[in-house]
Amino acid sequence: MVLVNILANQLLISNTGNSSASLGMTKHLYPLVARGRNILLRTLTHKRITNFRRDAMHRVSTKIQKGNNMNKATNVVWHNYEVNKQKRAEAKKQKPMIIWFTGLSGSGKSTIADALEKKLFADGYHTYLLDGDNIRHGINKNLGFSDEDRTENIRRIGEISKLFVDAGLIVITAFISPFQSDRDTVRSLVDDGEFIEVFVDTPLEVCEERDPKGMYKKARAGIIKQFTGIDSPYEAPVEPEVVCKTDQDINKTVQILATELLEKGYL
Repeated sequence: MVLVNILANQLLISNTGNSSASLGMTKHLYPLVARGRNILLRTLTHKRITNFRRDAMHRVSTKIQKGNNMNKATNVVWHNYEVNKQKRAEAKKQKPMIIWFTGLSGSGKSTIADALEKKLFADGYHTYLLDGDNIRHGINKNLGFSDEDRTENIRRIGEISKLFVDAGLIVITAFISPFQSDRDTVRSLVDDGEFIEVFVDTPLEVCEERDPKGMYKKARAGIIKQFTGIDSPYEAPVEPEVVCKTDQDINKTVQILATELLEKGYL
């Protein structure tokens, strides 16, 4: 590139005070040199951009690879501690468990879960409530609503719930959790009798009529994609421990639910 510029400058200098023949030759050569300089400049610029893109992609690839390696826990061993789930549960005088509410959006899961926790807490139980929308403001804020993200959403909630059970608590969760296999996976994380699946059996047309957040209206209009019950499936529980209807007063619903949990030996 430097040599091309020098040649172009020499042609301009030699143009001053030279014969008409030299002047004619210069007029013919200078455009060729200038064109060659422009072509070379574009080539070098393209090469720089290509190298920059290649280096950037390499950095991203390396970062992704490091991230993938971080996701794979190796050389780790579970450590048991003296204070375990049984001792924590005995101190709280209760049986730790997950009460897992599942149902369509607008079915009443969060409302019933909230009322149930209020009753259990008033009765002296040690509880904690995990809500679908709330959890997506924090640990699951990086997840969307594809089938894969929904599965990962429930997987994380299951692991968190397992920790709360290990702490001796009664965990109440309110998640659509549309896939049976995901709910079964959570069930497998804890001991027998520690996962209580509560199906809030509210028909789609009732949920859509309620539409407390305006989500069904947006889904029908195509504004929201992959909405459960509209263009994404919901798999109703096959054998839930409890089926809960919402066609009655909330206090009566919770009283019936609490009584059923007690009679079945969960509380």
